[in-house]
Amino acid sequence: MRPDRPVMAAPEESLRKRKAEAAGPVHGSPPGPGRDPAGCPARLRAGTFWLTRIVLLRALAFVYCVAFLVALHQNKQLIGDRGLLPCSTYLRSVQRHFRGQVSWDAVSYAPTILWLLDWSHMDSNLDALALLGLGISSFILVFGCANMILMAALWVLYMSLVNVGQIWYSFGWESQLLETGFLGIFLCPLWTLSPLPRGTPTSRIVLWGFRWLIFRIMLGAGLIKIRGDRCWRDLTCMDFHYEVVLIISGNLSFLNWLTIVPSLACFDDATLGFLFPAGPGGLKDRVLKMQEEETREPQAPLTCGRMARRTANLALGVLITWLSIPVVVNLLSPQQVMNSSFNPLRIVNTYGAFGSITKERTEVILQGTASSNASSPDAEWEDYEFKCKPGNLRRRPCLISPYHYRLDWLMWFAAFQTYEHNEWIIHLAGKLLTNDAQALSLLAFNPFAGRAPPQVGPGRALQVQVQPPRGPACGRGQVVDSEEARPLLPTAQPPGPEGLLQVTGVAIPRAQLEAAQDLCPKK
Repeated sequence: MRPDRPVMAAPEESLRKRKAEAAGPVHGSPPGPGRDPAGCPARLRAGTFWLTRIVLLRALAFVYCVAFLVALHQNKQLIGDRGLLPCSTYLRSVQRHFRGQVSWDAVSYAPTILWLLDWSHMDSNLDALALLGLGISSFILVFGCANMILMAALWVLYMSLVNVGQIWYSFGWESQLLETGFLGIFLCPLWTLSPLPRGTPTSRIVLWGFRWLIFRIMLGAGLIKIRGDRCWRDLTCMDFHYEVVLIISGNLSFLNWLTIVPSLACFDDATLGFLFPAGPGGLKDRVLKMQEEETREPQAPLTCGRMARRTANLALGVLITWLSIPVVVNLLSPQQVMNSSFNPLRIVNTYGAFGSITKERTEVILQGTASSNASSPDAEWEDYEFKCKPGNLRRRPCLISPYHYRLDWLMWFAAFQTYEHNEWIIHLAGKLLTNDAQALSLLAFNPFAGRAPPQVGPGRALQVQVQPPRGPACGRGQVVDSEEARPLLPTAQPPGPEGLLQVTGVAIPRAQLEAAQDLCPKK
């Protein structure tokens, strides 16, 4: 029987060999490329933030891209040469306030590079700023890399628009984008345009700056509710909030998208690695190799460039700490103020949202009439429709986020006040009385398209009504009823559109006025 033993041992030895191969390489043998010693695909090590920086930059660039796109589409109509609130008029008022000079006080009050440009071509200036910002942000979004020069350019460009945007740019997400964008400057190397700049690892100070930002956003939003409307403490606010705000116009611009950006700084490469392909030569594979090199050589040589960057990051940390003092004091105060800036550059700000909740919804309705006697009871009033603001009850609520219609958003706030608080409504009314193409581009429907604008004559040719939330009109599926609506324009209006515009210092081109009057029926 002994001669048979080798014959029986052969398949047994082969079986052991196959099991060993299936289990992985023998201990001590070198692992295959891109695999760990157990033979599995290598995993990214926790604690590095190379890929985090790429995700942060792309997310921030996306929000910048949307913001500059909104500016390109709407700034001329809102703050341009013939806008509802021309920014050139605003800059001149700032200049007069500081004794008629473009002094340091004037520039620090409204920091914008428009001080250096020709104000007689403000439309071109606004388009140039928006197009340049859109181009830079699109580049960063596509390629996932940037340097301090590009990020600083984006920040300066958008700050230049915000500081002349007046009421159109007066909401918390503008300051939040500027603070987020300022931190993004220090996220990048000075010159290098590479997704993985080996000599510039992501600064921990900048990452903690982003984390400090998202902490303040969330804490401020919570505290303002606890200290604000009682319904938050009674847990009944959401009974009204969804119905009155969120469902019908709660797009909130790019606010929710922007709030995601600093949250990304809480995740390292090991967490965000799933967003990147794992093929050889890809970003994930390159980061893995960089981690292996750091393991072999943990201490990189300290060069002059690294020393300068560490100094800059430390200076950033000191600056954020110093500017955070009034913000923290505000958070701890029973009289907390939300969405405010304590410095003209808006580097560190205070945030909050919906400290009080409106229980009923009112809507501003723009109407015009072609009747020769607008005061007549049988005069037919026709509604203008906005692009996103609720109006026609048979039209479903729009979903546009992260895009933003600034005029539609301001119309919601106008319903709480009168024309004395919102003189831009008078400007808008005057422009609609001439079928102004630029102003009408902000609306979705002009009932007087292709015919004479609202009649200019005795009485009221155009009215702005505030629709109450309940009543016979709503029950009939109508937007407004004269029995239950209150006017938002002055009771005594000037006889023509030029009076409505000039009463608040906004002129209308004579050629446009004459063309509008030619369309009106002769008496």
